[in-house]
Amino acid sequence: MTDTTSNKMWGGRFAAGPDAIMEAINASIGFDKRMAAQDIKGSRAHAAMLAATGILTDSDAEAIREGLLTILSEIEEGRFEFSAALEDIHMNVEARLKELIGEPAGRLHTGRSRNDQVATDFKLWVRDQLDAADEGLQALIRALLSQAEAGADWVMPGFTHLQTAQPVTWGHHMMAYVEMFGRDLSRFRDARKRMNECPLGAAALAGTSFPIDREMTAEALGFDRPAANSLDAVSDRDFALEFMSAASICAMHLSRFAEELVIWSSAQFRFVALSDRFSTGSSIMPQKKNPDAAELIRAKVGRIFGANTALMMVMKGLPLAYSKDMQEDKEQVFDAADNLMLALAAMTGMVGDMTAERENLAAAAGSGFSTATDLADWLVRVPNLPFRDAHHVTGTLVAMAEKQGCDLPDLTLKQMQSVHGEITKDVFDVLGVDNSVNSRMSYGGTAPAQVRAQVTRWKEILK
Repeated sequence: MTDTTSNKMWGGRFAAGPDAIMEAINASIGFDKRMAAQDIKGSRAHAAMLAATGILTDSDAEAIREGLLTILSEIEEGRFEFSAALEDIHMNVEARLKELIGEPAGRLHTGRSRNDQVATDFKLWVRDQLDAADEGLQALIRALLSQAEAGADWVMPGFTHLQTAQPVTWGHHMMAYVEMFGRDLSRFRDARKRMNECPLGAAALAGTSFPIDREMTAEALGFDRPAANSLDAVSDRDFALEFMSAASICAMHLSRFAEELVIWSSAQFRFVALSDRFSTGSSIMPQKKNPDAAELIRAKVGRIFGANTALMMVMKGLPLAYSKDMQEDKEQVFDAADNLMLALAAMTGMVGDMTAERENLAAAAGSGFSTATDLADWLVRVPNLPFRDAHHVTGTLVAMAEKQGCDLPDLTLKQMQSVHGEITKDVFDVLGVDNSVNSRMSYGGTAPAQVRAQVTRWKEILK
């Protein structure tokens, strides 16, 4: 494709054309060429509609269709020459179409503007990313479900403030992330449903006098309906902001899980073993196995948050309808989408490959007075102490065990009765970690039966 700089869309109004600096700041082809497939898809739908409404002859529409398919092949095969002088993907495609089919190419733009064209292309691209995120999250959730099902009754410590709190099960902990990523899945799906209105046909900002059929193009492009207001249609970027907001929350969840994997895989915890596929060695310390994939996932959240904030700042002060500021909407979204998908894929791989160290989890579950709450609950149920009194008695027994360097189950009955005389030997039935987790049968609790019920529920959801 030749660089037809003399045939710019600026026309007669700008005889000299922009200089090199203006060309550099104005051009977006360096990044918006990623929307080539969406641009061609939108143009094909527009041309078919123009023919159906009699605005375009069938022969011109067929020439346009064939030309666009040729261009798509050239782009997919890496043979297309992109030109910064032609500013963006839309003008690059249109210029090449003119080279291929001549005069009919100039009729393609009838009844539309670059404003509704770019809004349509961008919506189609973001919609594809929402679908990709949907698939990525489903894969991650399935990997977590496999871990949860395998370890539904494996005890481990539950933490608050990163301090041992109460025993939970490995399956319960995995299912917590299933719920988090499940909400992410619903956010992406909700955003997709809300954004699925077609801007094409809004033209520059006021619609068009040509008798176009916006319902036809909306249906052809998989939208639910045409956007109802032409001003809003060309100036709306809520769909991109919603995608990035959902991506930011999802990235935050990925980062939280990554942080736990970094901690759990350390020599101090040894709760999990990460596979060699998602770890690296040290250049100087041969004993090291670094959780680099988890650390990089943890860092990705900064880029995604930053992209979200950047686009919010671009949009916050723009009057209706279109302003050139909105050309700055895509690089942030592209970067956020790339990093989200990479993080999802890496986390899915790590979860699928990692091995929970069951014995280490169990040993840790029984330390740190993790069954203190079970003791307090027993004092409420059996001797019928008010909970505040039971809390005080339990705290005294914890202090006693701590002073003696042992855990609660290691105290003798006589020692316990020295604090409260109504304690019986039955108390030892609740002090074991397995007894503790099995007793948490409330809906959503950590009992293995509850965990398995939630695994079953999620498998049904994902069918």
